[in-house]
Amino acid sequence: MPPVWTADLHIHSRYSRACSKDLELPTLAWWARRKGVALLGTGDVTHPAWYEHLREQLREAEPGLYRLSPEAEREVAQRLPARLAAGEPARFMLSAEISTIYKRGDRTRKVHHLIYLPDLDAAQRFRERLGRVGNLASDGRPILGLDSRDLLEITLEASPDAYLVPAHIWTPWFSALGSKSGFDAIADCYADLAGHITAVETGLSSDPAMNHRVSSLDAYTLVSNSDAHSPQALAREATRFDCALDYFALKAALAGAPGLAGTLEFFPEEGKYHGDGHRDCGVNWTPAQSRATGGVCPVCHRPLTIGVLARVEALADRPEGAPAPNARPVTHLVQLAEIIGELEGVGPKTRTVEGKVNTLVAALGSELDILMDVPLDEVTVAGGELVGEALRRLRAGRVHRVPGYDGEYGVIRLFEPDELRPQTAADTLFDLPAPVPAPRRPRPAKAAPSKPAVRRTQPVSAPPLPPPPSPHEPFEPMLAGMEEVGTGLLDRLDAMQRVAASAPGGPLLIVAGPGTGKTRTLTHRLAYLCAEMNVYPEDCLAITFTRRAAEELRHRLGGLLGPVAEDVTVSTFHSLALSLLREQEPDLAVVDEPDGANVTLDELIPRLVALLKAQPSLQDKLRSRWPWVFVDEYQDVDPDQYALLRLLVPSDGNLCAIGDPDQAIYSFRGADVSFFLQFSRDFVDARVVRLTRNYRSSAPILAAAVQAIAPSSLVPGRRLDPAKVDPEAPLIGVYPAGSPAEEAAFIARKVDELVGGVSHRTRADVRGMTGTTVSFNDIAVLYRTDAQAAAIVDALSRAGVPVQKRSHDRLRGRAGVNTLLAELRLATGLTGSVAARLKLTAKVLIERPALGGGSPEPDDVWAAVDLLTPLALRCGQDLQRFLGEVATGAEVDALDPRAEAVTLLTLHAAKGLEFPVVFLAGCEDGLLPLRLPGSAPTEAEVAEERRLFFVGLTRAQRRLYLSHAARRVRYGSERDCRPTPFLQPVDAGLLEQLGDQSPRRPRDQQLRLI
Repeated sequence: MPPVWTADLHIHSRYSRACSKDLELPTLAWWARRKGVALLGTGDVTHPAWYEHLREQLREAEPGLYRLSPEAEREVAQRLPARLAAGEPARFMLSAEISTIYKRGDRTRKVHHLIYLPDLDAAQRFRERLGRVGNLASDGRPILGLDSRDLLEITLEASPDAYLVPAHIWTPWFSALGSKSGFDAIADCYADLAGHITAVETGLSSDPAMNHRVSSLDAYTLVSNSDAHSPQALAREATRFDCALDYFALKAALAGAPGLAGTLEFFPEEGKYHGDGHRDCGVNWTPAQSRATGGVCPVCHRPLTIGVLARVEALADRPEGAPAPNARPVTHLVQLAEIIGELEGVGPKTRTVEGKVNTLVAALGSELDILMDVPLDEVTVAGGELVGEALRRLRAGRVHRVPGYDGEYGVIRLFEPDELRPQTAADTLFDLPAPVPAPRRPRPAKAAPSKPAVRRTQPVSAPPLPPPPSPHEPFEPMLAGMEEVGTGLLDRLDAMQRVAASAPGGPLLIVAGPGTGKTRTLTHRLAYLCAEMNVYPEDCLAITFTRRAAEELRHRLGGLLGPVAEDVTVSTFHSLALSLLREQEPDLAVVDEPDGANVTLDELIPRLVALLKAQPSLQDKLRSRWPWVFVDEYQDVDPDQYALLRLLVPSDGNLCAIGDPDQAIYSFRGADVSFFLQFSRDFVDARVVRLTRNYRSSAPILAAAVQAIAPSSLVPGRRLDPAKVDPEAPLIGVYPAGSPAEEAAFIARKVDELVGGVSHRTRADVRGMTGTTVSFNDIAVLYRTDAQAAAIVDALSRAGVPVQKRSHDRLRGRAGVNTLLAELRLATGLTGSVAARLKLTAKVLIERPALGGGSPEPDDVWAAVDLLTPLALRCGQDLQRFLGEVATGAEVDALDPRAEAVTLLTLHAAKGLEFPVVFLAGCEDGLLPLRLPGSAPTEAEVAEERRLFFVGLTRAQRRLYLSHAARRVRYGSERDCRPTPFLQPVDAGLLEQLGDQSPRRPRDQQLRLI
């Protein structure tokens, strides 16, 4: 009889989201040997970096399979126990998981697919074709707006030997038969190419016996894989073969030829979508209980998440337990680490468990051999009686099952709790009382109709009590109970981000503090509406203030929705106004000076507002075109932009506005924060959600920022909660300098320390940093006025530190730009990319007078080329897009992401950015708040200056330094200076005085302050 071998063909790499960084080929090969797996899928072959890694590291083995280099295999073997080191090295098969989101039959479909390819050349052809569909670099498991049938066609075009297996076919959210967005039959999913599907993956929440109840699945071979997101999860499910170990024999076995020996399975109840229920409410029901209540939760009275078992029953045409043709042997397993964890009363990833599993593997062989084949008496000798008894029960299928539901994994136990009692007092050295589990906080009772009893799962160990609710949290009854929405698209959002992203239609205001995931929440809401709530992308309008923000929004939407994201209109206010005006006046141009026929940049929005007011029918047409409107940085709208929004969106319309009034710092541009504050009065039944969990800054930085803004905060009960509290996080450094030159010298010296010594004489100061060193582009120096930059640039340059400055200046305002653009418009004979045409035009312009009159200096022309090139590169060959973006206010982008340089920028220009290390220079009264000669700032101006200081503090991720000078030259004379009053509310325990200052507070007192 041919030997039986195990394959796990659905795994991921380190380039997939929410996956372990340990997913590298040598690590995977080691764990495959340890688990007893002969063949692994590579996973993620579509990702550019992982594909190159595979090309470099893999060597051809059996037909269609690969292995590591001999050197790498020896290194893997050296780390294995002797009993395993002598075995055959693991093989790899090229694979990928593709997520497709598309519409068919007026329904949004979301299906995951496993792709297998026979060689690297076929993989490259597949990658090239998919690269024209979507972004393959954003995730190892890319999301594409591609019909499942078309994906199968592309797979077959890459190679006739390639094949596709529908992944975890019952998962509610992303699968071919899923209850939320799938089909009722595999053949429906793949249409005219369905004949090429020969196998389906059953997933963790179902097993073959469940699938046999659906006769339409008799046509397919049932396979199982781990879907591992970490190496330790390999072979939690797998498929067994007894054919030859090669790609083509395996493919034939899946198509019905001899060679399939069976599957290794989860107990299906362990899968996190097996049963019906609500995770937040603790409701875990059988399908019969759900049907009895119409699928409504008895606690919150919302629809339950219907699980895999219910979906199987809905499609089943056979009774439970009915025999099925061509059924293969099935073995249900529990991972060895989980078994040892249950016996030890600890988690499966603890050192205790790791040590005991290592001992068993060294003595008995691979984990799968131990679970299935090693004689029980040998297991008992090596691991003890409890381990032997545990495996006896496992092999007999005698387990206790608590089903998983609504994203919560189920619990499979081999023993009742009282069977694993701790040692008695007589067996211990000290008489210690037994631990008392913490009581669970009861849920307030709700009146409800008579319904079946709720089956609630009991946790293995009691969770910690939740903190008491904050008195500052707004009471939002319309959003209560929406913290868990149960969709894979929103799984990686925190509770309040999910509330915001999944809120119903109507006016919605999201108060997003710094670092709380503003753009992430906005894009996930838009994607959720399109992918889950059947909102058409072309019905959505997203408005930003800058080109850079618009591009970021487009990029993120593309990663979430794939190509269909292009149907979402993403625009700045000015670009939107220009495009709408040109629909009425096709020849309208943006000019520098009013000329009657055309319009200046500042006139665009008022002109559109006047047009809409004069033509109500046009207003109605635009409201119909975009029934869903999203506005970023709502605190920065000016009266004209506000008027435009009120015309585009009715008072009860679907407007989602996001921003933070405590970051309203652009009143000098006409922005009026009062529009943000009156949102709930402007729009009917407006919902308000606050995002307070900060993922950017350390706890000391957040504590200081909240204290600094408190005296004039526009957010009642302002709070920012650090996502992670590091007890060793550095305090905020404060340096009192005698002069601006001394302040600049301090900054240069500290930069030298942080990067590990520019002069090779200093040691790296990396406290609070995750890496071992800090690079130049991790550092930013912020200041209130551009005049402060000269001394800092000089000090850094003398220290050998590269520097780059950034501003919010518009490109049209820079010398040479307008002349160069006029020449480019008139040079109609040029072809090629915009960047190439720009350089050629500059050369011609320098050699002869400009066609439009006037000749700028050559230095100004080349400076203009440098400033325009980043935008030109983004526009490719689209000259009209390039000219339009410059005309509607594109800003100077002097930051090159490839550059290694310290960034210098004003506080206003820093808005929206973040850096691991931030220096805030000039923290003095007169600069913060800014005081002009002969006048005192108003109360409102001081409040905005405080907000500007708040913005500066919250740009820092890990390290923050504040400096101030005792004397500074301003307005022609040197003046005495005192520290900014904005530091007065900040507790001294959060500050580390640098230089010759008093010692800081003890660490325990600092932590209490945080």
